[in-house]
Amino acid sequence: QVQLIESGGGLVQAGGSLRVSCVASGINLERYLMAWFRQTPEKEREFVACVDRTGGITYYGDSVEGRFWISRDNDKNTVDLQMFDLKFEDTAVYYCAADADFVPMQMDPDEYDFWGQGTQVTVSS
Repeated sequence: QVQLIESGGGLVQAGGSLRVSCVASGINLERYLMAWFRQTPEKEREFVACVDRTGGITYYGDSVEGRFWISRDNDKNTVDLQMFDLKFEDTAVYYCAADADFVPMQMDPDEYDFWGQGTQVTVSS
């Protein structure tokens, strides 16, 4: 059974930092492009960042570039999202996702094969 389990969400003040993590079981993350998406009740699921299999290629959504950093540890089967200078509009449920296609990046959530249950990040203004 494949599971992606996110952790590390919480409440933080605007301008603060937070790190969310995703650990996988049932799959070898080394074979997957990994990404973070986020969603609020008012919006569709939004691409945040992705990292290729080796960890050498990363892409970021325009709204987070320069503030968020995605990384992975294939030995630990984990992928992290470090968030700096958080803004009120970063408030959302953050989801970890895995894509088995052999591509260096993917922003379309429909292309991802596995999803975590999400972790809530709330930024107070």
